[in-house]
Amino acid sequence: MAKFPDSANVVIIGQGGIVGASVAHHLIERGWDNIVGIDKSAIPTDIGSTGHASDFCFTTAHDQMTMYTTNYSIEFFDKLGRYERVGGLEVARWDDDERMEELKRKVGSGKAFGNNTYLVSPKEAKEKMPLLEEEMIQGALWDPDAGLVVPRSQTVAGEMVQACEESGKLQAFANCPATGLEIEDGRIKGVHTPRGYIEAPYVVVCCGLWGRLLATDMAGEDLPIMPVEHPLLFFGPYNEFEGTGKDIGYPLLRDQGNSAYLRDTGDPSTTEGGQIEWGYYEEKAPRLVHPRDILEKEQARLSPSQHDLEIEQVMEPLEKAMELTPILAELGWNEKWSFNGLLQVTADGGPSIGESPNVRGLWYAESVWIKDGPGTGKVVADWMTDGRTEVDHHAIDVGRYYPIQKTETYIADRCYETAFKIYNPAVHPREPYTMGRNIRRSPFHAREQELGGYFMEVGGWERAHGYAAHEERLLEKWGDRIPERQNEWDNRHFWRVSNAEHLELSENVGMINLSHFAIYDVSGPDAEALMEYLSVAKVGGNTPVGKGVYTNFIDLTGGIRADLTVVRMGVDRYRVIDGGDAGNRDVLWMKRIAEDQGFRAYIEDRSDHFGCLGVWGPNARKTLQQLADRPEELEPDRFPFAASRTFTLKGIPVTGFRISYVGEQGWELHFPFSYGLTLWDMLYEAGVTPVGIETYANSRRLEKSLRLQNADLLTEYNLVEAGLARPKVKPMDFLGREAYVAQRERNRQPAYLCTLTLQQQTDAKGVDRFPVGNWPILNPENGDVLKDELGRRSYTTSIAFGPSVGKTIAMGYLPYSYCKEGQGLVMEYFGEHFPLTVEAVGNKPLYDPTNERARS
Repeated sequence: MAKFPDSANVVIIGQGGIVGASVAHHLIERGWDNIVGIDKSAIPTDIGSTGHASDFCFTTAHDQMTMYTTNYSIEFFDKLGRYERVGGLEVARWDDDERMEELKRKVGSGKAFGNNTYLVSPKEAKEKMPLLEEEMIQGALWDPDAGLVVPRSQTVAGEMVQACEESGKLQAFANCPATGLEIEDGRIKGVHTPRGYIEAPYVVVCCGLWGRLLATDMAGEDLPIMPVEHPLLFFGPYNEFEGTGKDIGYPLLRDQGNSAYLRDTGDPSTTEGGQIEWGYYEEKAPRLVHPRDILEKEQARLSPSQHDLEIEQVMEPLEKAMELTPILAELGWNEKWSFNGLLQVTADGGPSIGESPNVRGLWYAESVWIKDGPGTGKVVADWMTDGRTEVDHHAIDVGRYYPIQKTETYIADRCYETAFKIYNPAVHPREPYTMGRNIRRSPFHAREQELGGYFMEVGGWERAHGYAAHEERLLEKWGDRIPERQNEWDNRHFWRVSNAEHLELSENVGMINLSHFAIYDVSGPDAEALMEYLSVAKVGGNTPVGKGVYTNFIDLTGGIRADLTVVRMGVDRYRVIDGGDAGNRDVLWMKRIAEDQGFRAYIEDRSDHFGCLGVWGPNARKTLQQLADRPEELEPDRFPFAASRTFTLKGIPVTGFRISYVGEQGWELHFPFSYGLTLWDMLYEAGVTPVGIETYANSRRLEKSLRLQNADLLTEYNLVEAGLARPKVKPMDFLGREAYVAQRERNRQPAYLCTLTLQQQTDAKGVDRFPVGNWPILNPENGDVLKDELGRRSYTTSIAFGPSVGKTIAMGYLPYSYCKEGQGLVMEYFGEHFPLTVEAVGNKPLYDPTNERARS
């Protein structure tokens, strides 16, 4: 028996699963060694979800990271000779038009983010999958790259671990659980086990169903994930492929309108062979299981991750499944094989991956499907090695959650709601959660409710996108400039009054609730040095106190990491004003850079201390001067653009920051929460119209050609490509400076972020469409998706109707050769093609309110 090590460069907890094995493989591939893997049970696992997973892979997804990890994983399995690329069908039943539209949407997302799916007729579907009743469907999606990990992902995990051990760079120990983590001064120091203590500067938690338990009990933090039961039934015997040696014969079948899937298990002589497997995700009452309630191996009848199943719990969907695939009714249910398997759901549908927000060196790789296992291993290894990943990882970063989103109640509520959405619902890009709501509310939330606010949520904050109270007056006034959205999907979670408020703001003055801003104060002897090192723009040196600077953070390769404003509050004090969605990740970045670089700076979260109202419009200054105790302070020569000054409005102290994300002149008014209600009432009585966040976040900022982090701004692209390069490179050093300078010195970039407009948006049914989401941008001559020389695909990063210009506006990165004003292109939307025109290359507004009024 190998001597148990007392130190390692990395300890992987949960070595027996597909994720733990993949992390070890990819760390070694990236040059790491002296890795120790431990598991509370066997290696490969005999208790985790890898041990009973269905092991099939579909490439369909609506986001880039998932498609990246899935495609990588499929190719990885294939290179090992452990993949059967049998293809897969996703069907829409004859009476389910919404599902058919969802299939069209999936094909569009595939073109945008990189798969080979396409639609097929019922007849073609039947030819590919003979068990299917052709007359039961109106169409199907065909995924030629879908398939099965063979013989099992459990086998692949074992083979990977064995190869890693044979390399001499991994030692793996089964039946050796982690009993504690050693943490000192916010850093991981090692792992306690029954066999001894392992000192290590890095620990990666790949414990699957038990990962949350390890985080809470050993690291003092929670993960927003929860196991849920998943009924898995087997029918047989089914001997169609007897003697073939195949692990699977027919393509995979997804019946997502019934929240179910089906596959054969191949030759009776193979693993679990000679059966039909049917899986179902419970829609009406998903049963969550807290990891603390999972049995130990010796207590479980089957396995801790496999619970007993009663046929009654799935009778309704099973009967429906028999209509689509009658073979299920012909074969007997194999009660001995069937069970409820546990898998994980999360608070927002995305996995929890990345370095712990609270403990440096402690990494998580949790809530990952088999189809994403090797891809996740690569992501983690790249991230640990380079500090970045090939595809922007904001959507999977465990640091995206605010502390308020990691409470027991919030996690339970959100995971329960996510469980409903695993398979069946065609989840809209703007789909709001109904649970875990009303956690963070502005001081004037009651007033917004009185106005009939249409609330959505970000970062726990309730935000009104428009106000019902304005509908009669403003729609009567502006209705001829605001089209009605006849298509339900286009109109879902959108309120027409929002566009009326947009136009009212441009005519007079409006106020927008921005209390969701993430606000951080940075102080201390190295506050200036830290902010200068983080920021591409100059924020220190001779930058005067009271000056606000729009800036970006970039990574070592020049990828865009953050987009925010920094206000110099004093010689050694700064205020960072950030978006509510990105704030927690950005403050973690700031703290980690400060620690790594040895900067003596104190970073304080002030988000819950200050509210913010944006007051903008042609009459913003005049209106505020009527309320100001010293109106002359608001004159342009006294209060220049980007200045931050404190003044009083009828005695109420506010800090006005003269900046605008809507194009109109005006101020962000920052104030202590206690003054918020009084300030709202004062402005409302002065005739300032409340305007929903829709105008701020979508319609107005697109007219003004303003970018949004995690949508238009991603780490795959640089500031020059995004049209945000500064006029000059500041002389001070900053993170990513070398890469940024090199990018600026290129004769041209591979791609540029362009602003485009739809030239015609009437579909084949004669209905005007108002696109929502990310859609592929195509070459009008051959219908191919545009790709730049780095292989990056073109798609709409943002899209919204702009009432001021009367057109639907989109942003997207285009290959250099297509970056010409007037260039004609095509956007695919639900299977139809709509013409686009390039209106601007780089940062150039379609509508500048100040210039428009000057011309008139």
